[in-house]
Amino acid sequence: MKKIIITALAHPFLQEQLQQKGYTVLYKPTITYIELSQQIIDCEGLIVSTRLPIDKNLLDKATKLKWIGRLGSGMELIDVEYASTKGIYCISSPEGNRNAVAEHALGMLLNLMHKISHSNKEIAKGLWYREPNRGIELNGKTVGIIGLGNTGTAFAKLLSSFNTTILAYDKYKKIITQNNIHEASLEQIFEQANVISLHIPLSKETFHLASQIFFKNLKQKPYFINTSRGQVHNTADLIDALKNNYLMGAALDVLENENLNSYNNIEKENVEWLLAQPNVIITPHIAGYTKEALFLMAKVLIDKLLAL
Repeated sequence: MKKIIITALAHPFLQEQLQQKGYTVLYKPTITYIELSQQIIDCEGLIVSTRLPIDKNLLDKATKLKWIGRLGSGMELIDVEYASTKGIYCISSPEGNRNAVAEHALGMLLNLMHKISHSNKEIAKGLWYREPNRGIELNGKTVGIIGLGNTGTAFAKLLSSFNTTILAYDKYKKIITQNNIHEASLEQIFEQANVISLHIPLSKETFHLASQIFFKNLKQKPYFINTSRGQVHNTADLIDALKNNYLMGAALDVLENENLNSYNNIEKENVEWLLAQPNVIITPHIAGYTKEALFLMAKVLIDKLLAL
């Protein structure tokens, strides 16, 4: 029996395709870590998202495991290095939700620049203010993209219709200057960008990349967008940057701690302050969470598994 456990919410297409290939599929999107550790022993495949850590303890118990499929991007919860020593393939599907993330980033940016949510809230209070809500156009601006992988490239593609100049930085990828995209250093982005958007994985290297020094080096008072991982920015330093006018605004689809029920007093105060600002938008890690992406991530993952 070839057994697979799907530990995340997934499109039915994924389960159907795996069953057609002869697998016994256990669809358990709410399975706990303890339950998984008990059931993973005879699994050949495992499909995960961002909910459970797939660590050394689990991998040691999975003596028959051949592959781990990640719905979406970001492998920080999987001990990929240890898995590879055991001959376990680790596959992700960032191509499946890259457009969804790009659209969400653009939507948040336009919302901030044109003060859409803020003015809507004022109208709900009976206030009709036009001049204080005068917007800023994206057209002609310089956008700094840090990380030109799947989502960064998709974001750049959407921006092409806005007559923007894109400065792209990626430490691990050679960027070929084309159309409106130009390879740049972080220093050039700090110096010139009116918008800075993060599209990078969470690692020891990127943890708190956007912190005090990062924000103090910004010269154009840009809009800051993070749709990658919350721990890539330092919340306290981001708040200081907003208070000290280093930023025009911030659009966050991710937070350092996304379990709101676990917050201590400082975390509560920080998020409450951010939510009270007219130039801050926070969404609950839904950038890559469209209906289309749910299917596409499943399809990309299946295609990659078949290629094995």
